[in-house]
Amino acid sequence: MQNKHFQTSPVLRLVLFEPDIPQNAGTLMRLAAGLGVALDLIEPCGFVLDDRRLRRAGMDYLDHLDWTRHSSWAAYAAAYAAAPRAGRLVVLTTRAAIPYTAFRFAPGDRILVGRESAGVTDAVHDAADARLVIPMVPPARSLNVAVSAAMVLGEALRQTAAAGIAAPAPPDTDRP
Repeated sequence: MQNKHFQTSPVLRLVLFEPDIPQNAGTLMRLAAGLGVALDLIEPCGFVLDDRRLRRAGMDYLDHLDWTRHSSWAAYAAAYAAAPRAGRLVVLTTRAAIPYTAFRFAPGDRILVGRESAGVTDAVHDAADARLVIPMVPPARSLNVAVSAAMVLGEALRQTAAAGIAAPAPPDTDRP
């Protein structure tokens, strides 16, 4: 398992708060690695966090992921309190009033997604610099956490032009 030392990123960070489902955690790790975004994982998890389970979900992308494990919310909060130039904590929550599409993201923002079963605690909610929601058509309540993170992270990268990913070459249109 790769685990780089804590460092702030000039781009964006994806933060997983106490994930319940290893497949979602692995998908989010793949997403972060593929987009060049650092990831913070706040424990405890609802599953055993070991190489085998993460490798199965994250495949070989984990070798390219800059990520840090934090033993608890308190450990994560303390690490960022001591970090120079720590970006804003932006929490995705169904309890927010601001749509993610109306928010102006900035380099250094830390986009946090909550547990699949319960979201985030009041302490995390209260610590957020911003709380964002993905507008849903009633009676829908929420999306899968990995889908939500991908939507919001994509918008944040678009706004900050931080992706740095070359567009794929167009398909060869000379073929019949």
